[in-house]
Amino acid sequence: LGASGDLAKKKTYPALYKLFKNGFLPQNTHIIGYARTQMTHEDYLDRVTQYIKDDSEELTQFKAITTYHSGKYDDDASWKSLNEYATENENKRSCPQGQRNRVYYMALPPSVFVPVAKGLKKNVYVQDGVNRLIVEKPFGMDTESSNELGREIGALFTENEIYRIDHYLGKEMVKNVMTMRFSNIFFSQIWDRKYIDNVQITFKETIGTEGRGGYFDDFGIVRDVMQNHLLQVLSLIAMERPISTESEAIRDEKVKVLKCIPPITTDDALLGQYVAANGKPGYLDDDTLKNKQSRTPTFAALTLWIQNERWEGVPFIMKAGKALDAAKVEIRIQFRNVAGSLYKGAPRNELVMRVQPREAVYIKFNNKQPGLSYGTIQSDLDLSYHDRFTDMKIPDAYESLILDVLRNDHSNFVRDDELETAWNIFTPLLHQIDQRTDLPLHNYPYGSRGPAELEAFVRKYGYDRSNANYSWPVQSVSHANNSNKL
Repeated sequence: LGASGDLAKKKTYPALYKLFKNGFLPQNTHIIGYARTQMTHEDYLDRVTQYIKDDSEELTQFKAITTYHSGKYDDDASWKSLNEYATENENKRSCPQGQRNRVYYMALPPSVFVPVAKGLKKNVYVQDGVNRLIVEKPFGMDTESSNELGREIGALFTENEIYRIDHYLGKEMVKNVMTMRFSNIFFSQIWDRKYIDNVQITFKETIGTEGRGGYFDDFGIVRDVMQNHLLQVLSLIAMERPISTESEAIRDEKVKVLKCIPPITTDDALLGQYVAANGKPGYLDDDTLKNKQSRTPTFAALTLWIQNERWEGVPFIMKAGKALDAAKVEIRIQFRNVAGSLYKGAPRNELVMRVQPREAVYIKFNNKQPGLSYGTIQSDLDLSYHDRFTDMKIPDAYESLILDVLRNDHSNFVRDDELETAWNIFTPLLHQIDQRTDLPLHNYPYGSRGPAELEAFVRKYGYDRSNANYSWPVQSVSHANNSNKL
């Protein structure tokens, strides 16, 4: 649903093709694209395969299992027509009764979620098979709108049939957080306030809104990235050990830890908006932006506190922004100073998980400087995926999550109570951003690290930048060794 849109052609169809090519789609699967756009079959195939970089026989076979049907989103006759089309297709493929299973993927704007869900349930829902509904974010704008959306869709589909997709939960390194935490004894024993000083979760993009200003202005960076993607990452880092790896056990623990986080206050927030620099336009210069006095933040640094025995007093700092100096997503866990250290001035240990680009896990630790010196040098234990796993293709997040839907695995999807708890943390701050004009909004140049106030903001929560000039991963020690000759 929404087969003519950007998400479908850039993410959904390429992910479906990779699953097909690698043999993960069930036998006798057929894909039906549905949208309002009138298209010929050839135009449809051209549109949905334009981002698939492959010209093999498999692509020809993939094209043979997908067709297009156009219709409206708020019209019973259109939905009945889609059902007749799907049923006719199932008959052609000789699908046995009781095994006519349908997955509905809503690659659509949230304004049509409810009418589409109603149309599907009334006209397209199968009684003699499995029905599964994939819903894309954003799930509302705040607690109230999210709950209203949840009530309306929940009245039509059961919670077990609903898959609220947050593609960050499908990323390889995010899925690795649990494995790292709970299968390595040395991590599990130091994963608390006694040893960890602060945690940072960072999302950086080098591009601005670039023609999406109209959409972005309604949401801002906090709704777009932090309330969903980054909070999901935080919950996996901070949750207690689940009783098993079953989806409900994992989601139970995520909800428990989120309920320990009070709403974010303005004292724990730094907001920014990019301005023109380096030949690039500022946010307010975007032609698609209607409100030229907009105070929508394009950058935010927010500190969350978890009020439980494990994390009391440890700041979890989220940073996210557009038009910055680099494109990356990473988790940085900084440990406390060594008590009574023999080596004064030695930097703190850090565990870094780079989610993208080029997935990696590395630990910064202190080492004797090689050679005749007894000086201390910072080095790393490095697991860079692209170097270590050279013969492996890491699947795209959508590929992984669609496969989870087919397998009926809810582990990496957002449950209704989890969604409400997440919104409770952010809604008071979001309402203040929306309504108050006196909240400081710091300008920062396009292509910079963010607002100039960022370093002081992070430092006040205890982050030690003494190793900021650390060179990763190769270091030259020739100069240091020469200076320490006998």
